[in-house]
Amino acid sequence: MSERAVLEVIALGVEDAVAARAGGADRLELVTDMAADGLTPTVAAFAGIRAAVDIPLRVMLRLADGFGAGDIERLVRVAGELRGAGADEFVLGFLGADGGVDLGAVERVVGELGGCRWTFHRAIDHAVDRDDLRKQLDGLPGLDTYLTAGSATGVDTGLPTLLAEAARHGEPGYEQRLLVGGGLRLEHVPRLRAAGVDGFHIGGAARPEGWGRGVSVAAVEEWRRVLDAG
Repeated sequence: MSERAVLEVIALGVEDAVAARAGGADRLELVTDMAADGLTPTVAAFAGIRAAVDIPLRVMLRLADGFGAGDIERLVRVAGELRGAGADEFVLGFLGADGGVDLGAVERVVGELGGCRWTFHRAIDHAVDRDDLRKQLDGLPGLDTYLTAGSATGVDTGLPTLLAEAARHGEPGYEQRLLVGGGLRLEHVPRLRAAGVDGFHIGGAARPEGWGRGVSVAAVEEWRRVLDAG
């Protein structure tokens, strides 16, 4: 494995961002309210983190718990405000009541992003048909990553799906990077790297003392060492 793997760390604020950057993170996912599994941060929070670190920032576009789009007009407005503040990478993903992708909502928000790069998040792990979701989203401007554990219950059960999807890389609907996250542990890394996976996403794993404490530089450094070892 000659290519450096991407390590993305969840950041809730400036201290998290600085610690993750110091530990070797390549990119941050910016969220607030992890009790709701991560919602959109304020423009002020984004601006503060942007001023503090020089690595790419992917900003969550999600206004409420769950995978429904909710108030789509408000979501589009918030996306526009973040774009105006300089945000240029995003994270989003919406499902309909039937468990299929809410393509209309995704297209509406993506239309506000002006071609910015974005990740379709773990809503894919809750979809009724992952393959169909990927094919419906194929070709949308800016989509370059799927954040997935391979299963709604985490990487332990999703590993076979992740390996199968990694093997399909390059096929229509499978050109995007697999960014593995959700119950990801260091012991999963060797098999994923051997399969060609080059994106890893951590939240709780960067916080050994729990979500009530900030990102640990040492924890991120350990992930960086393991990923760099291949």
